[in-house]
Amino acid sequence: MEHTGSEHTAHFILRLLSPPVPLENTEGNNHLIDYAPILNILFVGIASADCVQIFSLHGLVPQLACSLMPICEVFGSCVPNISWTLTSGEEISAHAVFSNAFILLLKLWKFNRPPLEHGIGDVPTVGSQLTPEYLLLVRNSHLMSAGNIHIDRNRKRLSEIASLSSPNSVFVDSFPKLKVWYRQHQACIASTLSGLVHGTPIHQIVDGLLNRMFRKINKGDHITITSGSSSSSGPGNEDTSIGPKLPAWDILEAIPFVVDAAVTACAHGRLSPRELATGIKDLADFLPASLATIISYFSAEVTRGVWKPVFMNGTDWPSPAANLLNVEEQIKKILAATGVDVPSLAPGGSSPATLSLPLAAFTSLTITYKVDRASERFLNLAGQTLESLAAGCPWPSMPIVASLWTQKAKRWSDFLIFSASRTVFLHNRDAVVQLLKSCFTTTLGMNSSPITSSGGVGALLGHGFKSHFCGGMCPVAPGILYLRAYRSIRDVVFLIEEIVSILMQSVREIVCGGKPRVGLQKLNATKGGIKYGQFSLAAAMTRVKLAAALGASLVCLSGGLVLVQLLIKETLPSWFISVHRSGQEENSNGMVAMLGGYALAYFTVLCGAFAWGVDSSSSASKRRPKVLGVHMEFLASALDGNISLGCDSATWRAYVSGFISLMVDCAPNWVLEVDVDVLKRLSNGLRQLNEEELALALLGDGGVGTMGAAAELIIESGM
Repeated sequence: MEHTGSEHTAHFILRLLSPPVPLENTEGNNHLIDYAPILNILFVGIASADCVQIFSLHGLVPQLACSLMPICEVFGSCVPNISWTLTSGEEISAHAVFSNAFILLLKLWKFNRPPLEHGIGDVPTVGSQLTPEYLLLVRNSHLMSAGNIHIDRNRKRLSEIASLSSPNSVFVDSFPKLKVWYRQHQACIASTLSGLVHGTPIHQIVDGLLNRMFRKINKGDHITITSGSSSSSGPGNEDTSIGPKLPAWDILEAIPFVVDAAVTACAHGRLSPRELATGIKDLADFLPASLATIISYFSAEVTRGVWKPVFMNGTDWPSPAANLLNVEEQIKKILAATGVDVPSLAPGGSSPATLSLPLAAFTSLTITYKVDRASERFLNLAGQTLESLAAGCPWPSMPIVASLWTQKAKRWSDFLIFSASRTVFLHNRDAVVQLLKSCFTTTLGMNSSPITSSGGVGALLGHGFKSHFCGGMCPVAPGILYLRAYRSIRDVVFLIEEIVSILMQSVREIVCGGKPRVGLQKLNATKGGIKYGQFSLAAAMTRVKLAAALGASLVCLSGGLVLVQLLIKETLPSWFISVHRSGQEENSNGMVAMLGGYALAYFTVLCGAFAWGVDSSSSASKRRPKVLGVHMEFLASALDGNISLGCDSATWRAYVSGFISLMVDCAPNWVLEVDVDVLKRLSNGLRQLNEEELALALLGDGGVGTMGAAAELIIESGM
């Protein structure tokens, strides 16, 4: 089997990460010396973002996760009373090995995404499926396909690599400590903390950790632990702080209660914001893996929205005042260059900058880290979560966070400002619509900007994100901004109607071209094709197809399969039934109406092709017959005269003929999935539209069930 260089490296790392001893023989620490070959791998670059990208590129994330889970289980269960020496001379403990492996494992299943992800219906988003259970199921499916001689080369390769970590299927139940932590993580997201009982071992660990974190507070001060129905206090005059003598899993179990007690104490004035940030940072330094549970707690509390806001005044909490106005001005410039004009970004004018208490505490924690190589893996884990949480909080939370971080790391200012600018679309639906319009006008070359007047994909995507160009941040193409912003739009259903509306508006602009409509009155046949005066039908159809392709891409990108189903089952039938007076009045000769129908036909077929495919090889294609059947039944009923249509008759005729023609020519498998009686009704309707050849072609692709109807049609029409 041949490998590329990066794939060979990934394969080699997986082999080294495969546990050298069975999990059931992990009592005691003597066997851990057998793990020495993997320690350098874990500590020399594997936890970087590049590593995750390499494994994702080759589909090896499930295999890497399966190799890391037993390492986390073993090292997280050890009392760290022994250490190892790396080739660099650095001594490491079981806590350090566990932290590196655990943080990398979390990156694999997108742990640092906020708990409230956007989604529609009962279908989970992709991010929510990347759980430990899901990764192991994928890995097991690769392993089970080993004996199938008909699998493709890639599946065979994945099967061989999956067997490296274990020749048998692996489930989360094989890792009880990891499973307990994961269930606690889910419970923390679902509801407020409860269950801490006074006098239990976990309560003693909580007390010890609190005393360790705040040992510099004056003797005699008390930090009250309030969690659910239980409460106690950690005395400041007793030295019960916990040193490095507990297994990592036990510490992780106590951390949510520790952080909750500290934040509660800060909210009631018993702990200063500075003491809170430094105490939590001390906890994260003591056990770096604890940062994951700290993030889990803050993510849940920020999204719950039950904490009072705090003033970022520079006295109690860090102040963004030094450059907040500059950040907001830069955001306005970025949006203006992209064609988005938001009247007012910050409500209330010059009101004091505020953040919710958990978000303020989380931000303060992140800015205590040094911006260096050693902190990269921790900032990478926390940074994306901070950005997502700030984006979901009331405006201007994200500009405040960006301002604080630009004061910390000026070289990141352009990136932070750009990240803040895209969060505008989460808070302002009109801005989303303006950005969509800008994507269409730029792609079709109808933008007044000389940079994008040529149109096409190049104008849509531009040259990516660049800074320090001509003395400042260069303009960002609308497509790039949408690619960075669409994940922040939780309510994506409204995008369907907006995209359809903008598509039809684009057709009108293509036909009219900003010129008086008197030039469209006379039809001429020339060598260059059919023209209305100076209007070329062929050129217009090319641009219409481009607009339809862009619309379909935006729908599938924004909402995937579920959004396409809503479009075809609900949005399009409603659109055809509704009355569109503007479309009827703008162009009496029907050119806009006809091209609008063809635009919708291309748009719909492309949406279906992107979501389901044109054959039956993908799993998504199994949902196609039901959705397509509903739409074809609607077309047949309308052609039968059982449904009253409000759209222009030229639009309807162009849509029906265009949609069915594209199905016959490009997706004949779709025709086979339509009910035979529906196909016969559609054929009769097409004949009424004088589309006899298309009606016959439709029946010809319908299989054995439509052969009789096809023969009758041939006889009747004399073909």
